[in-house]
Amino acid sequence: MVGAGAPGGGAAPGAGPAADAGPDGSPAAAEPDAGAGGGADGRRTHGVLKSLLGAWALSACSGEETEAVEEHLGECAPCAEEALRLREAVGLLHTDRDLDLDPLLRFQVLENCLGRRPARIPVPAWADAYDAETARLDALLRDIGESEWHAPVRLRWFEGERQVNRRTTVAGVIAHLMSVDGLVSAALGLDDPLGPAAPGLPAERTESFWGAADRPPTRRIREPWRDQSHTLIRTVSFAGRGASDLTVSYGSFALPMRDALLDRAFECWIHADDIADAVDYPYEPPSGAHLHRMIDLAARLLPAALADRRRAGLAGPARHLVTPGSPGRSLHLEVEGSGGGNWYIALDSPAAVGSADHAVAQVALDGVEFCRLVAGHVAPQDAAAGQDGDRDAIADVLFAAAALSRL
Repeated sequence: MVGAGAPGGGAAPGAGPAADAGPDGSPAAAEPDAGAGGGADGRRTHGVLKSLLGAWALSACSGEETEAVEEHLGECAPCAEEALRLREAVGLLHTDRDLDLDPLLRFQVLENCLGRRPARIPVPAWADAYDAETARLDALLRDIGESEWHAPVRLRWFEGERQVNRRTTVAGVIAHLMSVDGLVSAALGLDDPLGPAAPGLPAERTESFWGAADRPPTRRIREPWRDQSHTLIRTVSFAGRGASDLTVSYGSFALPMRDALLDRAFECWIHADDIADAVDYPYEPPSGAHLHRMIDLAARLLPAALADRRRAGLAGPARHLVTPGSPGRSLHLEVEGSGGGNWYIALDSPAAVGSADHAVAQVALDGVEFCRLVAGHVAPQDAAAGQDGDRDAIADVLFAAAALSRL
């Protein structure tokens, strides 16, 4: 509403200081010019910066504009997401490149855009077991004292027909986990903690890491191990769905990223339990959902492990070969308790399909007991299993489960 007085709302003569005068009636100092598109403080407005996103994605901004846009992307999540979509679209314009986008592109863009504020990117479901198990182990490590880092721990696994072991310390176990996790780091294009010339086999990597140290590992190993696990989780979270299919090489075999992180979660739990036993610390198994996925991974790997033992002369011969993808002679694996379920293990070929109609034997085990067998902590002949049917098939599968273990 226009006030009374002079036309247009101006102050009437003698009515007091003019609107542009200072408190004492003197002329007020002029405001500095904010510049085109700028706010009162001289910074570009949200609208102006948003309008520059297309040019930024094409690398067509000036240096000053690029700096302003990238600072804004660190503060504005909607613009950061829009910038990501534009950058991906620009990638599709390059006809000399594969149209399948690099699954790590999302990580690279958001890492740059959101580095100035805590990220709220959800951990993918296929990586949450690793996230949970590393966090649980870290909580255990925070609780133990200085001297307990040097408590003796005996790592156990199964080779051929017998159980073997290797003595180390709590700190040595963390060094082992860190060295094998480096295989996942390498697959994601991150730094390998052992360097670019590191061995590819998990056992060789561990021995190399232990042997290269000037002295046995101490509690100082916790920080780099935890930093590495955080980086792995952060990277796969930013990378999006494409990262789950990346291949992680273990030297003698390979797994897709989604299974490799599940394998690392399993080993983290097993070795956390080893540490807990050594320092007399209460430690529970994983949640039922995570335990079920760990058991499922082992069940999926059993046919190939059985075939490897057969080639080495450690398992009976195949009896009824079928064409790949067809149902064949199977063992019904019934896992009871939390995380349990039913699986049908193909007995004669990894390419066959396990089938209830072709089951010739059944084995029933508790979920944690089965995992301890897979970890090489229980000898096959000592596994507390209910058994029915073909005894040779049962023995072959139990030994193949133990053969999945390794240092």
